[in-house]
Amino acid sequence: MNSPSNTTKSLVKLNERSLDQLSDRVRVPRYDRSAVTPGIVHIGVGGFHRAHQALYMDNYLEQNPGSDWAICGVGLLEFDQKMRDALDSQDCLYTLVERWSETGPEGPSPAGDNARVIGSITQYLFAPADLEAVIETLADPQCRIVTLTITEGGYYVVEGTGEFDANHPTIQHDLQNPDQPQGVYGFLAAALARRRQRGIAPFTVLSCDNIQGNGDMVGRMLTTFAKLQNPALGGWIRENVAFPNCMVDRITPATTPSDLRMVADQFDIDDAWPVVAEPFLQWVVEHRFSAGRPDWESVGVQITDDVHPYEMMKIRLLNTSHQLIGYLGSLKGYAYVHEAMADAQIRQAVERLMDEVTSTLHPVPGIDVSQYKQTLVERFSNPKIRDQLPRLCLNSSAKIPKWALGSLRDKLEQNGAIDYLSLTIAAWFRYLSGKDDQGHEMPIDDPMADTLTERARAGGTDPMPLLNLTEVFGDLSQSSRFVEAVTQYLHQLHELGTEATLAKLL
Repeated sequence: MNSPSNTTKSLVKLNERSLDQLSDRVRVPRYDRSAVTPGIVHIGVGGFHRAHQALYMDNYLEQNPGSDWAICGVGLLEFDQKMRDALDSQDCLYTLVERWSETGPEGPSPAGDNARVIGSITQYLFAPADLEAVIETLADPQCRIVTLTITEGGYYVVEGTGEFDANHPTIQHDLQNPDQPQGVYGFLAAALARRRQRGIAPFTVLSCDNIQGNGDMVGRMLTTFAKLQNPALGGWIRENVAFPNCMVDRITPATTPSDLRMVADQFDIDDAWPVVAEPFLQWVVEHRFSAGRPDWESVGVQITDDVHPYEMMKIRLLNTSHQLIGYLGSLKGYAYVHEAMADAQIRQAVERLMDEVTSTLHPVPGIDVSQYKQTLVERFSNPKIRDQLPRLCLNSSAKIPKWALGSLRDKLEQNGAIDYLSLTIAAWFRYLSGKDDQGHEMPIDDPMADTLTERARAGGTDPMPLLNLTEVFGDLSQSSRFVEAVTQYLHQLHELGTEATLAKLL
């Protein structure tokens, strides 16, 4: 991100020294950042983490000055150098802007946008520049929780089987070079090995990615990796490390140059990488920790013995709907989520998809699912967020198995309707052809892009080349009912176009 240029007025460059120069409209940390220490190491500092977990911890530090639960951020990828540079230039401070639509579920929303400087991240480590600093920070007794937002595709899982991808080049490198890790499991295993050797209790590993059973999954993957590297370490991790499941929710679009200009124009702040988010915020965490945790309940986190109903509701309703919006909206030529939701056909298809999935959900304590679904439609329709459709379509080969196929398998077992789940898959396949209904190019951003686009173009109206990708679909190609439904909708999308296909279905 480049700093905004503004020649009409003076901007305040964000850093620790400039906080008292900011407008009264901007909330700043109300605690002494030099007096707090990081008890949490977060791997994968992106927009979502900075709009979600870091905000919760900023609230917590305001209530508990001098706390030892601040955050040390870590970037493992070369791409993370941009975040390192932005945060280093600002003493790890950044601006969070909550953007309210004009109306919400309970009537008119607060006017304007709310800006706040977040101070809970007090340190940032860039692993490619100093591997040892990252490993030692993780091995330090001060670190008691390691949180992760490394995207759905960052866990080295073979999607079709759920097994550990031991043959991935990063995994092979880390298994053979335990002191020079590149991937998340290599760093975690190296740090836990040192803690075990030094007699230090292990940290908790808390995945904050949109994966059902995210804690169970990362625990299984890390333990498998460690056993391959050192069987004794793998056994120690299995016996001693806690991997709580959690559900996270806040729509956070990627920061754009227009967001930088908005922060400059509205709040007179020169911020290298602000973050923009919707007002809605939720975090539900299982009470399983190896070495203690903050009193998160005091800042609105829901602590539960079983997060499964919450995460199932969120993933199957919100995330699967996001996939359908992304593909249908892109095929119709829209750029933003709120534009797609203003299309009556897409809005109705999303509502029917959520209704179709509802029978697969478990009862959720304290949640009215009908109201939740209505709130989702309103959140998707917020024009202030300007969430871009390509973000929703990003890395679909990792998202579809985790978000849509569980519901699909349950509906097949129930012998229930699968029209809108099948439409979601067919719309993805049509999207993979790379051109929208108007013939405009659509870039496919996916680790499997070459394979996916090649099979999509070779198959055309025949979905089987894609459905036969067992690493994505497992054995679902053996379900004749599913194959027939996807074939029908894919044929219609190609031959009739998206609008006519939706007109027939709706």
